[in-house]
Amino acid sequence: MKVDVLSLFPEMFEGVLHSSIMKKAQANDAVSFNVINFRDYATDKHHKVDDYPYGGGAGMVLKPEPLFAAIEDVTVDTEKPPRIILLCPQGEKFTQKKSEELSSEEHLIFICGHYEGYDERIRDVLVTDELSLGDFVLTGGEIAAMAIIDSVVRLLPNVLGNVDSPMLDSFSTGLLEHPHYTRPANFKGMEVPEVLLSGNHAKINQWREEQSLIRTYERRKDLLETAPLTDFQRTLLKQLERNK
Repeated sequence: MKVDVLSLFPEMFEGVLHSSIMKKAQANDAVSFNVINFRDYATDKHHKVDDYPYGGGAGMVLKPEPLFAAIEDVTVDTEKPPRIILLCPQGEKFTQKKSEELSSEEHLIFICGHYEGYDERIRDVLVTDELSLGDFVLTGGEIAAMAIIDSVVRLLPNVLGNVDSPMLDSFSTGLLEHPHYTRPANFKGMEVPEVLLSGNHAKINQWREEQSLIRTYERRKDLLETAPLTDFQRTLLKQLERNK
C-alpha cells in the first residue's frame, strides 16, 4: 500500500510512522509513507495556503490551488484512482468496518486541514471520503490521520505477528473482545479463570465467546443491535436480559 499525507506540519508524523508496527510494516514492504508539506505547492512568494472567507466570518479557509496541485503531483503516475480522504469533523465517523474497507486499497491520500475549514471545491472535486474520529474538533487533521493510518496499516498482510490477531479485535466480530490474562496465574491473590488453564480449547473458546458478549452487553449494548450473534450468544443474551 502507498500512503501519501498532505499536511502543513509533516514533522508531526516522524515518531508515529517510524516506530513500532508502522516501522515494521515498512520494513516488511507492506506499506510506504510519503508526507508532503502542501505549502510547497503555493504559487505566491509568501507560500500562502489560506485566505479570508468570502462573505466574511471568523477564521481562515484553506485555498484550493495548493491542494489541487499536490494531489495532481502525487497521482501523476497512478493507474488506479486512489482513495482521497479528507479529515473533517463533519465527515463519516470512522469505524473498524471502514478500516477493513480501506485496508484493501492500493493507494490512500490523506488531506490534513487547519484553520477554519476547506474551500468547498476541495470537497466537491478531489475527495472520495470525509472521515471524522468523533463528535469533537481537533486543531488539525494530523492526529486523526495518524489514528486512521495506524488502524488501517495493522490490517495489512505481514504486519502483525499473528494473522488471526486483527480478526479477533474488538469490533471486527461485531462485539468487544474478551478479557485476556497472562503469567503469573496468581497475582496478589487474583487468579486467572480456571478454564484458561485447563487446556480444553473447546471450553476456552466457549468462555471467550461468553465473555465477549457479556462485556459488550455491559459496555456497548448498542453494538448488539447489528452484531452477528451465534445461537449460544443469543441464548446467553436472553439470560442477561432476564437477569438485569
